[in-house]
Amino acid sequence: MKKEPASKFRDSRQRIRILKLLQASDSHPTADILYSKLKKEFPKLSLGTVYRNLAILTEQGFVKKIHFGSTFDRYEARLDQHYHFICETCKNIFDFTMPVYNDLNAKARKATNFAVKRHMIEFFGTCQDCLKPKRRK
Repeated sequence: MKKEPASKFRDSRQRIRILKLLQASDSHPTADILYSKLKKEFPKLSLGTVYRNLAILTEQGFVKKIHFGSTFDRYEARLDQHYHFICETCKNIFDFTMPVYNDLNAKARKATNFAVKRHMIEFFGTCQDCLKPKRRK
């Protein structure tokens, strides 16, 4: 983790591992999923500690919290602007690899006179795995 100048947070082993897990993941895990993955490595770890570290990582700008109206927030370490696809069947979230339409920001600024800095677009539907016919056993 790069050091922030005069950071008010001390680096912790748990926080560094959470960040590494998020950087290696494309599944946009919840705090509970991260907790489950780290519990063996850190037996005294609590779910509250995971949430606190995610809040710190978000405040430091290393992680983004994704709100999609589900019960649990999801997290990602991918910081560039990109779009998401949410499968309405399995609830998985996928990164979309398509161009970001930055001209939408200018159009929104012009239409509203607001200081529009960025936008988010989410696509909803059914992912490829859920579209596959299920084989009967």
